[in-house]
Amino acid sequence: MNKQVDFRVANEGTIFLLRPVSDAGKEWVTEHLPDDVTMWGEAAVVEHHFIGDIVEGIQGDGLVVQ
Repeated sequence: MNKQVDFRVANEGTIFLLRPVSDAGKEWVTEHLPDDVTMWGEAAVVEHHFIGDIVEGIQGDGLVVQ
């Protein structure tokens, strides 16, 4: 059985876009990312040196990142 994807991550060269695509993903962003996170549409803008730890935290909470 495939689990629903909660986030999609896109490498845009100098930054990553972390886009929550499920209700659980949106809730995770609200609870775990700072209030002043830069958003691009519905995606959080994340610098290269932070993305690994953020994805690890998301997966550690049982959510799926694609």
